[in-house]
Amino acid sequence: MLDSKLLRENPNIIESMLNKRGVNFPLDRLISLDKQRRQLIVDLQDSKHRKNVLAQSIAQKKKGSENIDRIDNEINEMKNLAVKISDLEKEQNETQEKYQDLMMSIPNILHDSVPVGRSENENVVIREYGDRKTRTIVAPRDHIDISTSLDLIDLERAAKISGARFYFLKNQLVKLNQALLNFGLDYLLESGYTLTQPPFMIRREAMEGALILGDFEQVIYKIDGEDLYLIGTSEHAVVSMHMDEILEGKYLPLRYSCVSPCFRREAGAHGRDMKGIFRVHQFEKVEQVVFSRPEDSWKEHEKMLQLTEKFYEKLGIPFRTTLLCSADVGKVSAKTYDIEAWFPGQNNYRELVSCSNCLDYQARRLRTRFKDNVNDESRFVHTLNSTLVATERTMVSIIENYQTDGGSVEIPQALQKYMCDMRELKLSN
Repeated sequence: MLDSKLLRENPNIIESMLNKRGVNFPLDRLISLDKQRRQLIVDLQDSKHRKNVLAQSIAQKKKGSENIDRIDNEINEMKNLAVKISDLEKEQNETQEKYQDLMMSIPNILHDSVPVGRSENENVVIREYGDRKTRTIVAPRDHIDISTSLDLIDLERAAKISGARFYFLKNQLVKLNQALLNFGLDYLLESGYTLTQPPFMIRREAMEGALILGDFEQVIYKIDGEDLYLIGTSEHAVVSMHMDEILEGKYLPLRYSCVSPCFRREAGAHGRDMKGIFRVHQFEKVEQVVFSRPEDSWKEHEKMLQLTEKFYEKLGIPFRTTLLCSADVGKVSAKTYDIEAWFPGQNNYRELVSCSNCLDYQARRLRTRFKDNVNDESRFVHTLNSTLVATERTMVSIIENYQTDGGSVEIPQALQKYMCDMRELKLSN
């Protein structure tokens, strides 16, 4: 959520942001509602004050046996004021609700370094790592063919019991999945992160604090009859963890490593991604969430990105880092980098990581502040998040990049110690 002062004092900044994002948003309506709600506050206060003055006047006049007609006039005025106050309160509540709905759905202000663009085709590649042609596979296969031939996944039986976009992991792929999780947790622990495993279901208020719920209702799962949603990423739970808290500034930044399953409906996604384990309804992920001082958040953003890039260098996966253009940046984020791995079986780069600085946008929604000293005025923290590893998607990249002419899949050296020194995925005897 944006600062309401920005809406009143610099609406042109918001209008410029909406134009860059290519978002159709009723800004004029929001400005009008803001003026209306503030005027209603004044009118309501004035009416309540007048009612109190009349009540005191009537009480005094009754004690002094004043002219009864004069008292009756004031009593009638007070009755009319009671009706007016009731109407004003109703109008104020309705106006505030409409105002709040729009304020909660307006996108974040973009950082000046975000390139203006109208589609993902205008994202900017800022660096690349690794050689896409280090392996001499003449006709690289995709992960579905390889995993099926090595008895590592069972998609048909998963579809039978759960539907499309579900899967059984089998044999060595189960261990590889756990190896990625354990490697990711160890890597972040050594980098100074606090390990967390959050609740997998959170309430609506927490979910609305983490994202613009209206934009994601077709993506996340709602629990029928409960004020609970399944998390689409552990960020939703962990960024909400300090809701309604005032943190001690001396402990910032707080860096959390978050491991959890993730649940997404993936509505509207079609094509080859309908098969295999690249785009699925449930997957495991190690996420990073940072609570930062405002003046340090851009430094933290770059640090988080560099840390994540080194993780994929250790895995030996070719990748490129891209800076998302204005039309492709999520509405909650002020700036986002993606790390896209090379997938030989698809002959294409695909996203593995999203690394974002959300400034104080989420903190305002969640009322998360900090103070350096007891007598200081509190300030909103800045929140940042980044994928470290989404394991199913990363396993697809490993399978395709480490496939061999003999049909097996080599295991990245960084993961071998987590797999009892196993060096390749191959068909079990």
